[in-house]
Amino acid sequence: MSAHSHEIEEGRAFLPRFDASGLVTCVATDVATGDVLMVAHMNEEALRKTIATGDAWYFSRSRNALWRKGETSGQTQRVVEMRTDCDQDAVWIRVEQVGAACHTGRRSCFYRKVEAEGRGAKLVFADAEQLFDPDAVYKK
Repeated sequence: MSAHSHEIEEGRAFLPRFDASGLVTCVATDVATGDVLMVAHMNEEALRKTIATGDAWYFSRSRNALWRKGETSGQTQRVVEMRTDCDQDAVWIRVEQVGAACHTGRRSCFYRKVEAEGRGAKLVFADAEQLFDPDAVYKK
């Protein structure tokens, strides 16, 4: 193990390793239930704002823009704890979720199960109740 690897894996310094696009993957889970709510990305500014404010901030690859979770929908995430993985290229935030985490209006973005079907797979809805109408909230 190199000195740099040792520092990243065993040290106390937070040294996030951003990918070639300047992003780090973030997994958000519900602090009360442990449910996985969503997977998103943070750039350096989003990560800094999340740490500074305690609100979840992300970077949208599709919009190429920074956003605070809930700024449009009101479905906010208050960060209770943040962790990083062993090589510091991903973060996990445990959050107090207000309302739905998913832009589809569902509590979690993981509302479909993948099940084997013949030689392939199919999706089956699970825990898929919508908590809000996305067309009304996002004015599509």
